[in-house]
Amino acid sequence: MSPASSAEVKFSHLEKIFFPQTGFTKGQMIRYYLAVAPALLPHLRDRPVTLIRFPDGIAGESFYEKNAPKFAPTWLKTVAIARRHEGGSINYILINDARALAWCANIAGLELHPFLHRASRPAQPTQVVFDLDPGEGADILTCAKVAFLIKRIADDLDLQLFPKVSGSKGLQLSLPLNTATTYAATGAFARGVAELLQQNHPDLVVSTLDKTRRRGRVLIDWSQNNPSKTTVAVYSLRARHSEPFISVPVTWPELKRARRPESLFFSPDHALRRLKKLGDLFAPVLRLRQKLPRAFARAAGNPPESLQAYAEKRNFRVTREPPARRGWKAAGADGGKFVIQKHAASHLHYDFRLEMDGTLKSWAVPKGLSSDPTVKHAAFEVEDHPLDYLKFEGTIPPGQYGGGTVMVWDLGTYELLEGGHAEGNLKLMLHGSKLKGEWHLFRIKSEATKPLWLVVKSGLAVRPISARRDDQSVLTRRTMKQIAAGKGGKRIWDSR
Repeated sequence: MSPASSAEVKFSHLEKIFFPQTGFTKGQMIRYYLAVAPALLPHLRDRPVTLIRFPDGIAGESFYEKNAPKFAPTWLKTVAIARRHEGGSINYILINDARALAWCANIAGLELHPFLHRASRPAQPTQVVFDLDPGEGADILTCAKVAFLIKRIADDLDLQLFPKVSGSKGLQLSLPLNTATTYAATGAFARGVAELLQQNHPDLVVSTLDKTRRRGRVLIDWSQNNPSKTTVAVYSLRARHSEPFISVPVTWPELKRARRPESLFFSPDHALRRLKKLGDLFAPVLRLRQKLPRAFARAAGNPPESLQAYAEKRNFRVTREPPARRGWKAAGADGGKFVIQKHAASHLHYDFRLEMDGTLKSWAVPKGLSSDPTVKHAAFEVEDHPLDYLKFEGTIPPGQYGGGTVMVWDLGTYELLEGGHAEGNLKLMLHGSKLKGEWHLFRIKSEATKPLWLVVKSGLAVRPISARRDDQSVLTRRTMKQIAAGKGGKRIWDSR
């Protein structure tokens, strides 16, 4: 930074210890970011960034900073990005110069997580990312084995792939595109590769976020290819260990030679020495122009494993339900959409579905979601449904699985407050047209043929839905009788 620009950033508490075990200070963090700025800034330029801030170092509390704080200086560039679900917008920071980088470091923005797109084209990712995350019993060397399997596919498709260590536990592979594409295409491609390798190497690879299946294996997290997700920046510090490590580009020969996990973890000083010696190994990610093969994208469009049960139960020449096609959205950590469908099949019940892992996790709830915190209702988990089912309303023909009338009873967004599907514990905040508030959904041991969960209202009770609103679609305002008669309806999911 020049004296003129540095004068506008007032540094504070430079002696504060950020990594107690090594004595690494806030001042050292700032100096590292300024030293690495020439290589780092091109990878951040014009990309909205989420900071992970550690005001008291890694031993203290941390939080994600998406919105630029109110005390941000007027010269700091920001960009407003519309919220997909909640409405409104988030005012993201743009780190386009060393002054902005220094300011973010001074407010303890230890980790930098940019989007895969630029602010000017929020629907167009510039690369495909494969995030390799080792499960228990696996490590970064196991990730390296999986990385070479992905490289073999890329080589066969005449595509170049660039590896970097995440600075946490695993590896991240970047496949630069820098050509016109969509998140639907990059997400389908990444998922297709992940599912292909899981099929061919089931003892080494998993492609689903279910932690129970990951012991000794590596998750290929294709879900990073999503317009709502960020990926840790190359050359960013990480706060995942007791000492500071950096997300550093590595070469394929380095990965092949690696015999000890420690050889693939880099301190700030080591990262700067590598950069001086090797230059920016990730520079091609910014400029190399590649296109995804259409044939592979079509192959990746086959029903994913999680929707096979859904597809096998239905004859799509007869039913008007949406087909078992994959979705690019992989909500879960941040939430997503939910739907509750009133379903008059052999027995009247309510189907509760959450957008998660690219599909709709689904439960049949005979009595619907309880409005009283003292009353628990049974929820039987059923097969995943495709994302298009969010707006399915109509009749399923007699003789077909689930034959009967289906109403979109409630539709909205949810926040995952705590837990996860794999743990059998979901604490949710629902923002629906009819239901608003917190609910708790948890799995219990049972001899039932379908996994049994219980759902209960958390916090304060809510007013029960009136009989009139209970019999009214939030999409079309039709009653169950009108839907069954086919009045005023259309194939709603097609307009999604």
